[in-house]
Amino acid sequence: MSAMEKTFSQWKKQCLNKLDLSKKGSVDEDISNMVSMLNSREEYFTTSSCSGRVILIDRTAGSSDVHKQNCVWLFVSHQKCTPEDLMCGLARSTGDAVFKFEPFVLHLQCRRLDDAQLVHSVAVNSGFRNSGLTVSKTGKVITAVRSTHGLEVPLSREGKLLVEQEYIHFLTQIANQKMEENLRRIHRFYQNLQSALTKEKPQKLEIPNPPISLKPQDNQLETERGEEPKEEEEQKNTSVYKRRRKREKHQRADCCHGDRASLMPELDDCLDLFT
Repeated sequence: MSAMEKTFSQWKKQCLNKLDLSKKGSVDEDISNMVSMLNSREEYFTTSSCSGRVILIDRTAGSSDVHKQNCVWLFVSHQKCTPEDLMCGLARSTGDAVFKFEPFVLHLQCRRLDDAQLVHSVAVNSGFRNSGLTVSKTGKVITAVRSTHGLEVPLSREGKLLVEQEYIHFLTQIANQKMEENLRRIHRFYQNLQSALTKEKPQKLEIPNPPISLKPQDNQLETERGEEPKEEEEQKNTSVYKRRRKREKHQRADCCHGDRASLMPELDDCLDLFT
């Protein structure tokens, strides 16, 4: 194990052993399986996550500070909301109330740059097109999985409601639609990520080599079936030629003897005429 890998293992151990400092204090239910799967792998660990939420915050009147730490949380939910939820929260507003829908976000520290690029590619292809990755001076490789379908709407000014209740109903409907789309993208990302991590290290099929003892035999068979020595081939051709010549001589001799035997009776007939 290299020094960088040892350092990564130490970072992972420290991060997973820390207390969850989020307001909820635990991983959101809709992404708990995904987070557990990533943290169980040696290449990754999660540094922060949120499955997506709707929130109603109250800022100090006239303040330009947009940090949620300096705001009062009037309402928050990681599920769909109702118009009544928002109206109850707005009743407690004394400053500038803002309604937000924040989609799924995941920050993941990766062992190597290749590991980060794999997650980033899967995230973009799953609909999280605002995703990115960074490499710090200390060598930390972080992948951020983010989307762009957020929503932010001001609803009150100095505690006074700026919109009608009909608009609150409409706004709730839009936020719930975005939450449904958000959950579909999470499910798609989780499935694609599992598939990509499974294909990352395919098993290699081992093809056994042929036995060494067969190779000399194969060469010997090729020699016997194929090329023969030239001298042996010439001797064969010569013997075939001699046998053919001998056969032709016998055939001619047989023809001559047959002709001679057939002439003998004719001579005897000629001699009988003179006697």
